[in-house]
Amino acid sequence: MTKKLNYDQHLVSLPWSDYELLDSGDSMKLERFGAIVVARPETQALWRKERPELWESAHATFAFHDKKGAWDSKKPVPESWELSSHNVRFTAALTGFKHTGVFPEQAPNWEWSKTQIEKIEKPNVLNLFGYTGIASLVAARAGAFITHVDASKQSLDWARANALLSNIPEDKIRWILDDALAFAKREARRGALYDGIILDPPAFGRGAKGEVWKIEEDLPVLLETLKALLSDKPGSFFLVNGYAAGYAPRSFAQALESVFGDVQGECGELHIQEAQSKRVIPAGIYVRFVR
Repeated sequence: MTKKLNYDQHLVSLPWSDYELLDSGDSMKLERFGAIVVARPETQALWRKERPELWESAHATFAFHDKKGAWDSKKPVPESWELSSHNVRFTAALTGFKHTGVFPEQAPNWEWSKTQIEKIEKPNVLNLFGYTGIASLVAARAGAFITHVDASKQSLDWARANALLSNIPEDKIRWILDDALAFAKREARRGALYDGIILDPPAFGRGAKGEVWKIEEDLPVLLETLKALLSDKPGSFFLVNGYAAGYAPRSFAQALESVFGDVQGECGELHIQEAQSKRVIPAGIYVRFVR
């Protein structure tokens, strides 16, 4: 039987003990990260707020002043604070790009990768554009050896600190400060193989040595390179997330199919569900498959 991707399989991230989407609307979202409540812009939230009384509880709101974004704090917020999920610990912080270092919509993918890793003997996993490393921590905890790659030293340092906080043994993760495409090409020349590949490519970025990443030009090249890196071991897996505005799940899915051929997997949107309703915020796209 021909393998195929199942389209429009949306993943929903539900609240957990250290995270809740409390409310959304009027192009904003209100979230609780541990004990800290933050309000941030959200272009998808075209609807009205359902629980306006909750918004006064925000410790900080990300707002734009003279076209520059910054956090306005109403209550004291630590420089960073601890959270946990999937048996790992990590820190959140208010960054200058409105992010907190945690992407809750990825929780279903953390669980999926954990499940795949537990089926593979001595799995070797590559995480490109690894950011603050939660996917790497979950994978390492599940039994994989991780190669974590990011072009930002600040993000890499944050990820390493998260690994220490989670008591991940030092020999479980290899930390690489490098451009994702440059690193993948070198690994392909070396004949390296990985039993799982996770990547979260931005629309635009710069590598550790000033390399320019443009998703419309470089993603097809990266996918071709990663095809050579993905092992043929039964159960080997591939997971790509997307946040680039304007791209639909099928765009990413068909890009993968054009490189990897017929694969068994799924693609769709990543959703975050509000704690007290069934409303969701579309928060990205994904494609994943297993060999």
